[in-house]
Amino acid sequence: MSKITQLSQLDLNKTYSYADYLTWQLDEMLELIKGKISLMALAPNLKHQDASISLSAQIYGYFKHKKCRVYAAPFDVRLYDRQKSLLADKEIHSVVQPDLCVVCNLELLDIKGCNGAPDWIIEIVSKGSARKDLKEKYALYQESGVTEYWLVFPYEQTIQQFVLDETRRYQLKAIFTTDDIASPALFPELKIDLNDVFESIDD
Repeated sequence: MSKITQLSQLDLNKTYSYADYLTWQLDEMLELIKGKISLMALAPNLKHQDASISLSAQIYGYFKHKKCRVYAAPFDVRLYDRQKSLLADKEIHSVVQPDLCVVCNLELLDIKGCNGAPDWIIEIVSKGSARKDLKEKYALYQESGVTEYWLVFPYEQTIQQFVLDETRRYQLKAIFTTDDIASPALFPELKIDLNDVFESIDD
């Protein structure tokens, strides 16, 4: 099999596995969603980076001496139906790189990243990622059992908080805006200052 070093060598209509993904040596950043290649945006813009760094700092500070771990992209998260047990690489068809994620079941962590659903995922939405974050990843995270999912909109200065209900479907629990102090449902003692998250030098 020839070495994959350029995106043009891949068939964007084909279904690939995580085992395939591990063999690629590409400059481009990409994800697999249900086996389909999904290109990631190029360098994040300033507002995205400001929001990401502020969220990372506040969340990391809270979990620094606790069991749960916080990871920021690039960090591979392998996902599959929550009713299935751990799968072999060739059986996994979704691998994503969330902007931020919190993992409390440390048994899911290995040298390659996270093998299973994190407890909490945060995606910072840009124009180029809106459809993927709001539709494709929303459905994937729900199916995979990610308990809490936040969508951060830097330009609108809002956060949508989704939490799995008793039927394992996402429900919109809250919409936070600038001046609010946001808390995840999973970790209510964590208080996130959104004035800091949405402050940007290009405002």
